[in-house]
Amino acid sequence: MPIPISATARMILEKRYLIKDAAGRVKETPEQMMRRVAHHVAQADLAFGGKARAAESEKTFLRLLSNLWFLPNSPTLMNAGRHLGQLAACFVLPVDDSIESIFDAIKHTAMIHKSGGGTGFSFSRIRPADDTVSTTTGVSSGPLSFLTVFDVATEAVKQGGTRRGANMGILRVDHPDIEAFITAKTNLNRLTNFNLSVGITQRFLDALAAGADIDLINPRTGDAVRSVPARKLFDLIVQSAWRSGEPGIVFLDRINQDNPTPGLGPIEATNPCGEQPLLPWESCTLGAVNLARMASAKAVMYGRLRATVRAAVHFLDNVIEVNRYPLPEIEAASKRTRKIGLGVMGFADMLIQMGIPYDSPQAVEQAEAVMAFIQREAREASAALGKERGNFPAFDQSRLAGAANITMRNATVTTIAPTGTISILAGASSGIEPLFAIAHQRRMLDDQSVSEVHPLFLKIARKHGFFSEALMARVAADGSVQAVEAVPENVRALFRTAHDIAPQWHVNIQAAFQKHTDNAVSKTVNFPAEATAEDVAQVFLEAARMGCKGVTIYRSGSRHHQVLTVAGTREEAERIAPRPRPQRTYGLTERIGTGCGRLYVTINSDEVGMCEVFAQMGKTGGCASSQIEAAGRLVSLALRSGVQPEAIIKQLTGIRCPSPIWQNGKMVLSCPDAMAQVLQRVTQTESNPSSQPAGVCPDCGAALTHGEGCLNCYNCGFSKCA
Repeated sequence: MPIPISATARMILEKRYLIKDAAGRVKETPEQMMRRVAHHVAQADLAFGGKARAAESEKTFLRLLSNLWFLPNSPTLMNAGRHLGQLAACFVLPVDDSIESIFDAIKHTAMIHKSGGGTGFSFSRIRPADDTVSTTTGVSSGPLSFLTVFDVATEAVKQGGTRRGANMGILRVDHPDIEAFITAKTNLNRLTNFNLSVGITQRFLDALAAGADIDLINPRTGDAVRSVPARKLFDLIVQSAWRSGEPGIVFLDRINQDNPTPGLGPIEATNPCGEQPLLPWESCTLGAVNLARMASAKAVMYGRLRATVRAAVHFLDNVIEVNRYPLPEIEAASKRTRKIGLGVMGFADMLIQMGIPYDSPQAVEQAEAVMAFIQREAREASAALGKERGNFPAFDQSRLAGAANITMRNATVTTIAPTGTISILAGASSGIEPLFAIAHQRRMLDDQSVSEVHPLFLKIARKHGFFSEALMARVAADGSVQAVEAVPENVRALFRTAHDIAPQWHVNIQAAFQKHTDNAVSKTVNFPAEATAEDVAQVFLEAARMGCKGVTIYRSGSRHHQVLTVAGTREEAERIAPRPRPQRTYGLTERIGTGCGRLYVTINSDEVGMCEVFAQMGKTGGCASSQIEAAGRLVSLALRSGVQPEAIIKQLTGIRCPSPIWQNGKMVLSCPDAMAQVLQRVTQTESNPSSQPAGVCPDCGAALTHGEGCLNCYNCGFSKCA
C-alpha cells in the first residue's frame, strides 16, 4: 500500500534516506524503506519469542510506520538494515581536566558524527584560563579554547554524508570562565557547530532572588576564586540571548531531581537540542507519535493512541538491541540504563483539528492530558517488557531500587525532541511547536517556487466559503493570517503562528508537556524583533518557576540585524564610507529570466544585513556583462554604506531595455529591474517576522528558521542539530 507522503517528503527521502546504487541512483521506494526498518528492528524479538514473535512484531511495526502514526529518529530510518547500522540520535561524552581526556573526546566525537549522531559535553570540569598546569609549569588555556578545537574538528568531519555533526556545549554558571562562555557566540562566525547553554544551579537562582553574590569555583581545586553578583551574570546571559539567541539555559538541579539513576552519578550534559539529559557515554533512541493522526474534530482517539504508544515503546527498546554502537563504552552505558525517548509531533495540527487555539488555557489542558496519557501508557509498556525481558541492568542504582513488584525495562521512556525532518515526512507540524507559517514558498528542483498552504487552512477556507486565489496569494506572501480581514476571527485564532503567539504561551505549553515527560522538552520561545531584554529575562525566570528543565529563546531577526551605533562628530558622520566586507557572508542565488537571457543574482549578508550583490548573465562577455557587474558593485557599495535597500530598489525598478519579458506572471523590464525584483523579495522576507531568516540552508539555499531549539529548513528538511 502506498505511503501517504507529499512530493516534498518524497524529495527528502530520495536525497537522504533511501538506498542508492554505486552511481548514486535511488533504488529503494519509501514503502521498501519502511519494510527494511520494520524488519530489521523486529529481529530483536528473535531472542525473546522466536521467529513467530519477530514476524508478528514486524507486521505491527510496518503498520505503525506506513500509516505515519509513529516515526523513529532519522538515523534509524537511514541506517536500519544497512551496513552502518548506527540507529541512535544523541550522545553525551565525558570531558575531564586533562589533555588526554579532551583529545580522546574529540576523536570519539568524530566517530559519532561520522555515524550520524549528535554530541553533548559539559566543559565544567576543565580548569579555567590562566590556571596552573603543574606538568609543564605553564598556564591553562581554559574551556573556551578547547571548544574551538571541537568546533574545528566537527567542521572537518561534517563535509559530506547524510547528516551533519552537531554539538551542545554546557558550562556551569559558577565556573570562573563563565562570562567569556556567555558571550562566546556574540560573534556569529564563532563556534558555528555548537549550541551553547549555561548550566544554572539552584544556588545561583537563590542568589539571584536574594540579590546576592555567587562564588566562582575552580573545578581543579574546588576553591572559590572570586565572587560576582548573580544579577550581573544573569543580565549578561539575558543580553547575549537577546542579541543572538544564545546561550540557552539548562537547570541542572531540576534535571537531577528527575535523574532516574542517581547511583550512577549526576547528569551534567545534554544532547545538542537540550531535551535529552544523559550520563557520560550514554546514547538515547528517540521517536515521535504523530498526534495529527490521533485526533478528530471531536476528540483524541485514545484507543489508537494507546496502541501506537505501546508498539512504539516496543520498537524503541528493540532498537537498543539491534543498534551498532560507534564505541564499546557507549554500548555498555546505553544498555546499562536502556533509555528511550518517545515524544510527539503534530501537536499544533491536533489543536486545529479540535478547534483549540494554541495560546489558550484549553491548549495547555490538552497538552497535559495527552502527554500524561502517553507517559502512563509508555511506562506500562516498559513495565510489561521488563517482566518479559528483565529490568534495565542499573535498576538497583535507580530511584526504583527496593520497590516491591516493580519492573521497568527502560530508565526513561519519554522525551519531547525536535522532529524537524521526520515531521515533514509525516506531513505534520514540528514537535510541540505552533505552526511556523500558514503558507510559504517551497523551492523545487527546477528553481521554480510554489506556494504551499497548510491543508487544514485550505479545508476550513473552502468549508466556510472564504477561499479565493487572491486570499491564498496574500497568505503565502504574509505567512500569517492575523492581518487578513477576509479570514474570520475565530479561524485567525486557530491559525496563529509562532510569531503571533506571546512568549508566555510558549512557556506555558513547554511546562505542560514537561510535567509528564521523563527527560526534557525541546522548544523555542519566539520573540518579536521589538522585544526587550527584560522580556527575555521574564521568560527565563518563568521557565525556572514552572519546572522546565531548560529554555531556548529566539528574537526575530536577532542573528542578522544587529543595531549599529556610530559615535563621532557631524563632520565624521557626513563622510560616508562603506563598512569592510567580512571574511564570511551568507547568501542566496536566484535565477531570473530577462530579455537578454538568464540572470543569476546573488545577495549576500553579514551580521548587520545585506552587504553585497553579484549578478551574472548566463552568457559572458560584451557590454551588457560589464554593465551588470558595474551595477552590482555600486549596489554593494551602497548597501555597505548604510543605504536602505528600499531606496536602491526604488532607483532600479522600472529601468527598461528594448527586450522586456514576462516571468512567473510578472514583467521583467531589464537586468537592473530584475536585480531590483530579487532585492525586493529578499527585503520582504527579512521584514516579515514569520519568515525572517536566521541563516541560509547549506543544502538548498532557503532561509533557516529557529524552532525546537535548533536551526531548521522548512524547504528541504535540513536541521543544524541533526
